[in-house]
Amino acid sequence: MRSKPLQALLLAAALSFGWTLPSFTEAAPQRSSPPGVKIRSIGTILITVGDMDRSLDFYSRVLTFEKVSDTELAGGDVEHLFGVFGARVRVVRMKLGDEYVELVQFLAPRGRSIPADSRSNDLWFQHIAVIVSNMDRAYQVLRQNKVEHASSGPQRLPDWNKNAGGIKAFYFKDPDEHPVEILEFPEGKGDPKWHRGTDRLFLGIDHTAIAVSDTDTSLLEYLSPRDGRPFPVDEHANDLVHRETILMTPDVDAAASQLGAARVKFVSSGVVVHHLEKLDFSKAFLVRDPDGHAIEIAAQ
Repeated sequence: MRSKPLQALLLAAALSFGWTLPSFTEAAPQRSSPPGVKIRSIGTILITVGDMDRSLDFYSRVLTFEKVSDTELAGGDVEHLFGVFGARVRVVRMKLGDEYVELVQFLAPRGRSIPADSRSNDLWFQHIAVIVSNMDRAYQVLRQNKVEHASSGPQRLPDWNKNAGGIKAFYFKDPDEHPVEILEFPEGKGDPKWHRGTDRLFLGIDHTAIAVSDTDTSLLEYLSPRDGRPFPVDEHANDLVHRETILMTPDVDAAASQLGAARVKFVSSGVVVHHLEKLDFSKAFLVRDPDGHAIEIAAQ
């Protein structure tokens, strides 16, 4: 039987960046469940990359992210957190607008590439949505940099769709084949901050989206088509298909205890404690949701 706490955890992972959730049960009041893990806020999205210098060039030069920090880590804490023996990682924190991503390269051991035939309904699918101030200009920048298309070109969502009508969207892939979406919101749609006057083209990250299999266990579902493949059971943090949604909690130990009691699958060997000022958390652990996506629970 799959656990209720992870249902609301998935809901938190799909909300826009910067939202605060008092608890999982409050995030989904329509479903009865025991007291849930307290989540203070949604943190960054962690993306495993194959060549950090190549990814840095792409995210900074093409998408205009700014590098905030660049750290190399190894040792028992890293191994226990990611569940990868002998791990040595380079972690680069990048900022666009008010939002962050963390790029992680496993210098050792190397992982596997993303399956070449991946589709958006496969359960390992996850993308970040970058907001742009002008879709035509943004698309030209991407074309000039020869990005790989995931969709045929920018599309305007039809007006009959009341909630999304007028939104422009385009999907492409980063150098490691991770899907990325750019969006342009018309007036009256999206967060008001996306409509502030600016000369920037790439503005920030609006959300992350994941493909899931069952709304009864995940609260979210990639609706159509429904023939996507399951998450690889042998996926590890050093594989390029790996991404993590980081959720911040005021009490990591209590969260680990509750999720352990619910028989949630742990990637980490337990709560990992570290004293490195280079990292943004003091305690953390990694678990998987019912479909296999990695969720990191951390405290500053």
